[in-house]
Amino acid sequence: MIYTVTFSPSIDYVVHLSNMRFNVTNRTDSEEYYYGGKGINVSQILSELDLESTALGFVAGFTGDAIEKGIRSMGVNTDFIKLPVGNSRINIKIKAGAETEINAQGPDIPEFALRTLMEQIDRIQSGDILVLAGSVPRSMPDDIYEKILERIEGRNIMVVIDATKKLLVNSLKYHPFVIKPNRQELSEIFNAEVETQADVEKYAAKLREMGARNVIVSLGRKGAYLLDENGESHSYGIAKGVAINTVGAGDSMVAGFLAGYLKTKDYDYALKLGSACGSATSFSPGLASREMIDKVLQTL
Repeated sequence: MIYTVTFSPSIDYVVHLSNMRFNVTNRTDSEEYYYGGKGINVSQILSELDLESTALGFVAGFTGDAIEKGIRSMGVNTDFIKLPVGNSRINIKIKAGAETEINAQGPDIPEFALRTLMEQIDRIQSGDILVLAGSVPRSMPDDIYEKILERIEGRNIMVVIDATKKLLVNSLKYHPFVIKPNRQELSEIFNAEVETQADVEKYAAKLREMGARNVIVSLGRKGAYLLDENGESHSYGIAKGVAINTVGAGDSMVAGFLAGYLKTKDYDYALKLGSACGSATSFSPGLASREMIDKVLQTL
């Protein structure tokens, strides 16, 4: 079984306006809403690719109920921990020429809920896969990734990490199966300008030396680069199309890579499918559909 962890799921409320003005009433041209959170996004794309997963994390209030019901309707199993106080986040994404995001803080995570999550982690079996993705709420310990990874160390559980800065770096000693920084995150981790392909390859190799088995670097309009656990390099550009959405593209790439590897054990194909999923989401108003993924895959 694949398990994804999203500490603070959300409803992403997307509003479209021809222009945005301050100090007056703005009226939308259209609206959509999506069930968000990096781990949840991974689970939804895995479902599109016919892989079963279970979404773990914390939900609260009427928004939490809506999130759980919504993603179950999309074919994702859930085992969320229901918090007694607060409401799960509603994040606002304003698209008015440029994209502006307003992300809420979400409910506090009490100690009992954290203990319950650890009990769930303890039930993950040898051969299962755990995806840890996204930031940590301020009410949780900032070393929660490490606590989880220490708990499962030596249990033959494949771990995927999609996080930034300290969360990512401190996880490397546990030898995650794959990590996915972008170019900017590489720059922040190593306090260096990462501009050329040679720079990307240099710092991806450093992350492998620090413990990651496979390193994907997402390069925006230049596609993606993979340094695999055998020391082989792989690259794919982006598909041709009009990018209308950035939310969830990186999560889609993670899901596609994982699905591609599990189905074929071929790292080149895994990166190809990951790149197709990331591009397909960028061409879609929300997360990519299987139809869009297959269409994009044929062009890479």
